[in-house]
Amino acid sequence: MFAYYLDLALRSLKRNRTLTALMVLAIAVGIGASMTTLTVMHLLSGDPLPGRSAHIYYPQVDASPAGYAKGGPLDVLDYHSAVDLWTAHRADRQALLANSDVKVQAPGSTLPPLMLPMLATTSDFFAMFDVPFQYGSAWTAEDAASRARVAVISSSLNDRLFGGANSVGKTVRLKDSDVRIVGVLQKWRPSPRFYDVRGGRFAQGQTSSFYDKPQDVFVPFFSALEINDGNFWQFTCWGAVSTPGHLQDAPCAWVALWVQLDSAAKATDYRSFMTHYAQEQKQLGRFANTQTRMPSLMQWLDLNHVVPSDVRLQTWLAFAFLAICLFNTVGLLLAKFLRRSNEIGVRRALGASRGAVFAQCLVEAGMVGLVGGIGGWLLTLLGLWLVRQQPVEYADFAHLDLGMFGLTFVLAIAASLLAGVLPALRASRVAPGLQLKTL
Repeated sequence: MFAYYLDLALRSLKRNRTLTALMVLAIAVGIGASMTTLTVMHLLSGDPLPGRSAHIYYPQVDASPAGYAKGGPLDVLDYHSAVDLWTAHRADRQALLANSDVKVQAPGSTLPPLMLPMLATTSDFFAMFDVPFQYGSAWTAEDAASRARVAVISSSLNDRLFGGANSVGKTVRLKDSDVRIVGVLQKWRPSPRFYDVRGGRFAQGQTSSFYDKPQDVFVPFFSALEINDGNFWQFTCWGAVSTPGHLQDAPCAWVALWVQLDSAAKATDYRSFMTHYAQEQKQLGRFANTQTRMPSLMQWLDLNHVVPSDVRLQTWLAFAFLAICLFNTVGLLLAKFLRRSNEIGVRRALGASRGAVFAQCLVEAGMVGLVGGIGGWLLTLLGLWLVRQQPVEYADFAHLDLGMFGLTFVLAIAASLLAGVLPALRASRVAPGLQLKTL
């Protein structure tokens, strides 16, 4: 029976090609617009560490004066709190992070010096965040303990300085220090750059910078403080900084700490440890309050509203546009089915039930959705190409994966079936006797 309905639907669609083309165009444009924005939303709101994010936590304590921090602890730690928590070694893995820009040059190269972002971190960073290596590996614990001049560089920097060759063992100059390269990353593009997310609650939706590319240079934390002293960025300060960029003893929050805790019991223990630490620091007079917080990775991203507000707005507008396209399709289907009232009346007189007529009309609407889905898929590819041409940090993420490809057709067919319900219902209620009298 379904094959019979398909045959009838094909004949009906071919009979009035203009009307069919208008319905397909309405579905295709609506699906193309909505799937373009929905795909961008999907790519920006996904889990950056699938399967592992539930074990990654972001501990926070607050060294600021009473009343300074609003709505919980500050987003990053002061230097002494961060180092205290890190040296306690209470997590399965842990990483300190601090940002700065550094002058980079390859000795002997004719290329001019580059000013690039550098991440000062600890060696667990790479294993904890599953960072892939193309050549070499992370620095060793001995390198970190001895404050060795070593570094890991990005694949893009390796391409620029060494033409993509294996540069492990070669030297790169960071500011005034010669540093030995121990590892080169593969192309790594987390979405968002989750380990640097902070301050999103106060950004009023302007969070595109969370999707910036990872840093080009990674240096052991304490080595980096010596190499690039005076150039580190603070998140906030509650007092005067005697030497800008030299923040170890400054009243500033500027160091992030991430920990990996492989069980719920370990997470509970770590929270207790943080509470005890905050109470101890208050007794010592260093903390004014004992508030702590330790969200998981996804909780932290939600708290910071990482998806830019303009992307959310565009998604809502695109689905509103799809709704308008569907209303137009409803009208076109209604006109098409009612123009065939005589034909439907004959079918009803020959014994076709209302349900059979209703099903036949829905199959026809579904075929419009299928063809419209093909058009919507092509328009989605065009829309994502246009997104990739925009000067936004997340432009290079815009591509259609297999799941969203399938969703394009599911949404197109579902939308067309929804649009076809009312016209099909009206067509199934055509009175056969009245229609036969008009023949």
